[in-house]
Amino acid sequence: MNTGTLFLIPNTLGYSDGQQDGLLAKIIPDTVQSMSAQLSYFVAENAKTTRAYLKFLGQHHPLKLAMQEIHISELNINTPNQALEGLLQPLLQGHDVGLISEAGVPAVADPGANLVRLAHQKGVTVRPLVGPSSLLLGLMGSGLNGQSFAFHGYLPTDSALRAKRIKELEDRSKKEKQTQLLIETPYRNAAMLEALAHHLNPSSLICVATDLSLPSESIQTLTATEWRMRVGNGKSPDFHKKPTVFLFLAN
Repeated sequence: MNTGTLFLIPNTLGYSDGQQDGLLAKIIPDTVQSMSAQLSYFVAENAKTTRAYLKFLGQHHPLKLAMQEIHISELNINTPNQALEGLLQPLLQGHDVGLISEAGVPAVADPGANLVRLAHQKGVTVRPLVGPSSLLLGLMGSGLNGQSFAFHGYLPTDSALRAKRIKELEDRSKKEKQTQLLIETPYRNAAMLEALAHHLNPSSLICVATDLSLPSESIQTLTATEWRMRVGNGKSPDFHKKPTVFLFLAN
């Protein structure tokens, strides 16, 4: 029996009021938009926001089915592993399925990776589509080492454990000349920057990349000392509650 194809569908990294039309055209290739509009089955990190995205997409490319007829199953951090088999059933029955994240590309810093792994095990064709990744955009714009880098997700929220982890990652960065990438819950961005600026060596480089691909995008790379002075003078970046990627390189 032929299986369907699992399409990994990129989403925008966010919206800015009044900018949706231009943003979609700039961020998501037209061929990806058209292909996404032809799918009847989706696995989404959030069904509600995926419906909103498809509704917006439908203004530019007619959807294959009416919105209420499109099947959207959820896969998020609360989804148990035993539910993955069920999410694959449409594919095993021959239907194409789109895996879509809340923002950016699926399966990178995203629970969709588990479904992709199982799809490979079941012999399902996986096809990643072109779209924005905040991690790669941040790395590209940072000026830090793009030949060797590592993404570590979230650091511990406990201040002592976080400080210990920062020093461990800095030692690794210095030894391997490797850029370290981190993310944080947006309302804790200020605490993350303060911790990096305080615990990294003075000459280590820190990049703060916020609202990537949006009109409000900001990318700044400074030494730990320079960031410490800015934060101390009340000149932190405008990144409160905004998606931000933190990168640093021991120098």
